[in-house]
Amino acid sequence: MPSPPAQHRILSDRVNTFGQYLLKRYGQRVHKLALNAGFTCPNRDGTKGRGGCTFCNNVSFGPNAERSPQIDPQLEAGRGVLAKRTGARRFMAYFQTYTNTYDEVEVLKSRYDAALTHPDVVGLSVGTRPDCVPEAVLDLLASYRAKGKEVWLELGLQSADDATLDRVNRGHGFADYRTAVAAARRRGIQVCTHFIIGLPGEGREAALNTLDRVLELGVEGLKLHPLHVVKHTRLAIDWKRGQYQPLTLEEYIRICADLIERTPPSVTFHRLTGTASRDILLAPDWCSAKWAVLNGIEAELYRRGTRQGDGLETLPNQKFLSTA
Repeated sequence: MPSPPAQHRILSDRVNTFGQYLLKRYGQRVHKLALNAGFTCPNRDGTKGRGGCTFCNNVSFGPNAERSPQIDPQLEAGRGVLAKRTGARRFMAYFQTYTNTYDEVEVLKSRYDAALTHPDVVGLSVGTRPDCVPEAVLDLLASYRAKGKEVWLELGLQSADDATLDRVNRGHGFADYRTAVAAARRRGIQVCTHFIIGLPGEGREAALNTLDRVLELGVEGLKLHPLHVVKHTRLAIDWKRGQYQPLTLEEYIRICADLIERTPPSVTFHRLTGTASRDILLAPDWCSAKWAVLNGIEAELYRRGTRQGDGLETLPNQKFLSTA
């Protein structure tokens, strides 16, 4: 079996990453720039619930969670940091913090327009919940796509199992996701689906089931995230009581490799892991070390001698869809 290269190559010959997709499309490095547009969440403001999901302290998912919702200053600060760190000169405006379609359409348009007025911003990536994408919002996103802008709708599904979604107080079910994907596909909007590996009561088989159900509906992108325990969450209480045990690094790496092998090569992976800063992370420790996880996934694929999509031929009656 071949050995992984001595220097990390960000999975370039094993996985179809979002960075590669953007490089091919634009002929240069394009980087996502995370923004906080000042929105909230229906699972926090009382519309669906209070307190949010059991695992959610949004600071752990969005480093800009405490910043001003003004778009221009965030773009100015972020582009300088990213240009220096990655060499990128063009950017995707990534509306990341909380639910970024959860407001009046006029308000959403003003935030999105503020980002797109910058000539080095090639498009939008909008993170939201499957139950917060009404027709008018999708029409707005489709209008940007019609003008030649890159547009991605990032849907936080987390799990295809309704019992799990209930357990973590998600506030929506798989049916909401199915409806949102169908409506986005009718408009030609690219969808990136987020799901969390290692949710309470879930392991490898649950992750494979979520992937299969997502691929059956059609998806252009995927984002994988390990469940980490952070301060000031219900999950933190459960973990301290011994009621939740996170995945080990080795378990997460093996599950990710299985999912990659089962994913059609046309689908782009926007993320293969997620981190939390040490000042809020309780467990597992490895969730503070992004490159250790990515290098581990790469090493596992090299050990197996496999790449994205290699496992599809072993699946019976496969009918996965993709418009990528």
